[in-house]
Amino acid sequence: MANRVFQGVVYQMKDAIDRMVGVVDETGTIISCSDLNRIGEVRDGIASDRLTAGDAFVRDGYTYHLFSSNKRNDYAVLVEGTDEPALRYAALLAISLQNIKQYHDEKFDKANFIKNVVLDNILPGDIYAKARELHFATDVSRVVLLIRVTSGADISAYDVVSGLFPDKQKDFVFNISENDTVLVKEIKRGIDQHDIEKLAASIVDTLNGEHYIKAVVGIGTPIANVKDLAQSFKEAQIAMEVGKVFDTEQAIVSYDHLGIARLIYQLPTTLCEMFLKEVFKQGSIESLDAETLFTIQRFFENNLNVSETSRGLFVHRNTLVYRLEKIKKLTGLDLREFDDAIVFKVALMVKKYLSANPAKY
Repeated sequence: MANRVFQGVVYQMKDAIDRMVGVVDETGTIISCSDLNRIGEVRDGIASDRLTAGDAFVRDGYTYHLFSSNKRNDYAVLVEGTDEPALRYAALLAISLQNIKQYHDEKFDKANFIKNVVLDNILPGDIYAKARELHFATDVSRVVLLIRVTSGADISAYDVVSGLFPDKQKDFVFNISENDTVLVKEIKRGIDQHDIEKLAASIVDTLNGEHYIKAVVGIGTPIANVKDLAQSFKEAQIAMEVGKVFDTEQAIVSYDHLGIARLIYQLPTTLCEMFLKEVFKQGSIESLDAETLFTIQRFFENNLNVSETSRGLFVHRNTLVYRLEKIKKLTGLDLREFDDAIVFKVALMVKKYLSANPAKY
């Protein structure tokens, strides 16, 4: 593809420059030339590991100027002659071709295309046209994972994650900020949410265990069409933010498992404040000490089972009943009753949400 791009420019130079010009690749083979008969010819001794992009040299009556969009010895311009004009022609042509190649790579790069789709930087109507241009499968199941580094960034998380997913035609990794890396993972038929969470856990373990990087991962819902990748990414972001409020100890947060926390997170704070005032008497929820709140948490974890909770807390059953009665007296809610327990559970989550100082509304 690059050969055709170079040839178009070089051939147009034929009339502007009164000497042969062309491009050689890293093996010394002429891939584009104003003299079409010279394409395919190999120039001996051109490839050199000691030379870098931007270097110029002369050999066997020709001037060479290396260039590349990847800062490697990928290509070199060759111009017939070793005089000062030949050196200037080579330098100018190298700059032009380098910029053209960089633009070409960006235009036809699948990873760049996926990044634009994920970040919603491409119009929906242009997605399919661009996908056809890149021969990109649009109806493959994929999921977006947002990996956020929380501490220990001596090595790039992007580099680590890229190394874990080497198939650049199916899996795409890119940065969106200093600490946030996005993985767009192709998923095969039969892969469920549990498998995706295991994959996310393996990423966290690798980052932490081998590179001492602590990270959390937000997982969007799997999608079946490329146009929905932006939605999956937004869900991964929401999962990350909701987890930061409600599941602070969790390293893996899946949008599908947010439950009622997702609903609370999307409510206006004014509505949340009204709910707390309606459910509780003024100041009653603040009157619960840390021990009481811990008891409530264990009671909920044991599905409102008094016997199981008392055993887990290593307290007598009557002691737990006394604590529950105290809570009922303070709040008016009997946690042994299912309806009251639901209201109290939601109220605690709303309180936690408001304590996080959300600034959305």
